[in-house]
Amino acid sequence: MSGNEMPRLAPMLIGSEWRRTFDGPTTPVVNPATEEVLAEVPAGGEREVAEAVAAAQAAFPEWSAVPAPRRAHYLFRYRALLEEHFEELARLITLEHGKALDESRGSLRRGLEVVEFACGIPTLLMGETLTDISRGIDGSLIRQPLGVCAGITPFNFPGMIPLWMFPVAIACGNTFVLKPSPRTPLTSVRLVELAREAGLPDGVINLVHGGREAVDALLTHPDVKAVSFVGSTPVAQHIYATAAAHGKRVQALGGAKNYLTVMPDADMERTVKAVIDSAFGSTGQRCLAVSVLIAVGAAGDEIVSRLVEAARQVRVGDGLDPETFMGPLVSREALERVTHYIELGVRDGAELLLDGREHPRYGSGRGFFIGPTIFDRVPPESALVRDEIFGPVLAVIRADTLEEAIALAGRSAYGNASAIFTRDGKAARTYALAVDAGMVGVNIGVPAPMAFFSFGGHRASFFGDLRAHGKDGVHFYTAEKSITTRWF
Repeated sequence: MSGNEMPRLAPMLIGSEWRRTFDGPTTPVVNPATEEVLAEVPAGGEREVAEAVAAAQAAFPEWSAVPAPRRAHYLFRYRALLEEHFEELARLITLEHGKALDESRGSLRRGLEVVEFACGIPTLLMGETLTDISRGIDGSLIRQPLGVCAGITPFNFPGMIPLWMFPVAIACGNTFVLKPSPRTPLTSVRLVELAREAGLPDGVINLVHGGREAVDALLTHPDVKAVSFVGSTPVAQHIYATAAAHGKRVQALGGAKNYLTVMPDADMERTVKAVIDSAFGSTGQRCLAVSVLIAVGAAGDEIVSRLVEAARQVRVGDGLDPETFMGPLVSREALERVTHYIELGVRDGAELLLDGREHPRYGSGRGFFIGPTIFDRVPPESALVRDEIFGPVLAVIRADTLEEAIALAGRSAYGNASAIFTRDGKAARTYALAVDAGMVGVNIGVPAPMAFFSFGGHRASFFGDLRAHGKDGVHFYTAEKSITTRWF
């Protein structure tokens, strides 16, 4: 399959077999810019999951015995194939998700960086040794793979987030079952096809499709040792509670409501560009998108007027058009949800300065388009501030001081990311240390950590102990074993 050759049915990979037929129900994979049906995705369930886990379990003994440097060779080949097919993959992401092609390229690049990180697995798996912990006794700590691991990925980053998961897991010596979102499964299919082309043995990587039945089957299967998830908070809570109750390791990354604070001394031109990119890039459908801007003191009127003017210039259209900055929302349901929140904001008394419903592509009859939306002087108790909207809606709150801004951000149930724009080092340091968020940006609107750091939030944005990729990712996919040795 390629970005130009769509399958009739999104296939599943179980062991060595690509299953290209399915006798159960299917759902359409829709291009959100045109509403064209790209393919059908099967609603796999307990049977398919059981077969995929069995294939992964059978492959585990031999794969885990492959030396770490040799496992890295597979990943080096995989990385080269991903680079070779980079534009094809980026186009596929845009086709099934809708985001602008440059956004697809950027997110895919961040996924490749995790593959590059995983190529260093011989160093990352190194343990610790101390001789003579007592007379004639040595102590050491080693890391070993867990077994079968599972990844459940969201619609909004169909290329990047699978690459956060299975390359690190298999580099550590585990085998893997990937279950992508039914809305955007085609990129995952292509990623797995390329992994097989890189030479991965049968059963090391498996792919199943489905909804809740497939998810619950993974969460409760006794041979699945660890589950990685990215998605909404309600589902993350279910994933965490169910998998943990069945004795599994869990990293469940949930929703977000990200606050960005603008101080009066901020570089306004650069701040506006960063806020536009963060709030409206990927149509606001990313967990690091700024959705609440806190304007402190005299920054308020200037930043708001500049933002409205800049947002009016945002080009909305098909993501494959090189002139497009913001594509459609992923589905009609998403469009209806965002529209509902705009109505709620008006009802709550916020000042609607830019209404995305007035964009000519909104309600045009083809595609799930809406324009950028900006509210000012939003009441802190409004649903615009409280709820995760996951769309191109920016709510502006006014604050008098930095301390008030930090307190406002702290009222959110979420704690994924936050940012401050200022030229004052003391204010930046105060904010970075005090704000309750897992990822903080200073003059950076999308504070996504690089692959060698770990990704994850606080509070309702993350459930678990070890976060995604970086050293936490390696630790998540391995078990520590302490060995105490004495020779006579």
